[in-house]
Amino acid sequence: MKKIGVTLLIAIIGGAIAIGGFKLLDNKKMDNMTFEERQKVFYANNPGVEPISSSSGNPDFTQAAAAVSPGVVHITVTMKGRSNQGRGGGSPFDMFEEFFGVPQQRRGQARPQTASGSGVIISPDGYIVTNNHVVEEADKIEVILTDKRKFDAKVIGRDPNFDLALLKVSGNDLPMVKLGNSDQVQIGEWVLAVGYPLGLQSTVTAGIISAKGRRIGILDEQPRQQGYGEQEQFISNAVESFLQTDAVINRGNSGGALVNTKGELIGINSAIASPTGTYAGYGFAIPINLTKKILDDFKEFGSVKRGYVGVTFNEINDQVREEAGIDDVDGLYVRDVVKGGAAEAAGIKAGDILKKIEGRVIYGSPVLQEHIARLRPGDKVKLTYKRDGKEKDVTITLKGEETKKTDDAASASTAEIFNKLGASFAPANAATKKNLGINSGVVVSQVHQGGIFEYFDVQRGLVITHVNGKPVNNVEDVEKALASTRRDIVRITGVPEKGSTVEFNVPLKY
Repeated sequence: MKKIGVTLLIAIIGGAIAIGGFKLLDNKKMDNMTFEERQKVFYANNPGVEPISSSSGNPDFTQAAAAVSPGVVHITVTMKGRSNQGRGGGSPFDMFEEFFGVPQQRRGQARPQTASGSGVIISPDGYIVTNNHVVEEADKIEVILTDKRKFDAKVIGRDPNFDLALLKVSGNDLPMVKLGNSDQVQIGEWVLAVGYPLGLQSTVTAGIISAKGRRIGILDEQPRQQGYGEQEQFISNAVESFLQTDAVINRGNSGGALVNTKGELIGINSAIASPTGTYAGYGFAIPINLTKKILDDFKEFGSVKRGYVGVTFNEINDQVREEAGIDDVDGLYVRDVVKGGAAEAAGIKAGDILKKIEGRVIYGSPVLQEHIARLRPGDKVKLTYKRDGKEKDVTITLKGEETKKTDDAASASTAEIFNKLGASFAPANAATKKNLGINSGVVVSQVHQGGIFEYFDVQRGLVITHVNGKPVNNVEDVEKALASTRRDIVRITGVPEKGSTVEFNVPLKY
């Protein structure tokens, strides 16, 4: 009997040592895991709760709300005062200030400003996802949990092209929200929006998924009826493929959670469409399957590593069909192929029509952009394109975006300068050039909040002919010209009207 007791005791001690050793090893491995892999390890020992139905047969949201609310945090930011004059307006989607709650201010004010939004804890050790526009101008970020605990947060990475940011607080065993699968979300499915709207405490609203793959133009609005043609070739780095919901979303919900009835995170609430600035039935969330990759990039690299197909295109409509002499309804019409890019290497040419990606029909640009945005340079993807009435499959290897630096080691990179300018550009069409009497030019199609163009009141619609003394006709020309920036001064020549030229120097430090 004694022997049995000793044997049992040895077995228990040995098991405890083995478990302890495994946990120590597991903690070391955790740092190299993606957020999705981390959650799988956590939930393997903490199985989730299945959705339940009430006696009437309708879904019951109580369990999902109880599970999610503690993991959705209130974010408050303090930032330097900025002028918002000179920005384009009037669009029902131009809601970053109104939606996020950034207070209006007059030019010349320098008082610190405060704003608030929401965020979602995705890892017990304090990683939090929110929107880029929530924290992009923040000097100080504070995170407040539902139990009133407060933490100072730092930005691990952020990207305006996806409107996502990853924050980190110094905490352990924090409540988190389980990551779901946005690819499985169906139109008509019940969802909950969780956040901190209108200065209120944690709030849960319910609705359904109204649409998928929405592009609303809020991140990098394409030119519309501005005199340079709706179908003018336009290069945008922004990726929009929103989930649309009618769950009530208002100011302060930005960066909060959109979850299914299982309490799984399927999207990050980001924008509303409203003529008044408050809920009008249309809210938009970034799909979590796209978000996962971006957050992993932030954690590993500090920035997004994007793969590029290397084409510029138009969505097919009546005008494109008439111009190109095609009868296709679906697909993307290739306007141009980037020299040395992935598409060129695979044999894709201008005039081809991109029909499918990995067998999935390309109904519009969000289908292609979201899929590619989940991949990195070097990844392979199968595209189906149509040429001369015949479809052909080809596998392309995505290429990265090369960042060229100036000869001056102290100068910022081209990409950094471009982002600091805070503007989007579209090629000026032939009619615009003729009317202004110019041979080159790009139109300032958008002025972004917090950028240098906004600060110095550069107006949307201005035609810029030269950057650093070099003629510019498209975004690539602008980027190349920025590479010759010296002493942190960008020299810009613009033509506001025929016969009138303005030249100004834009300081990168102000």
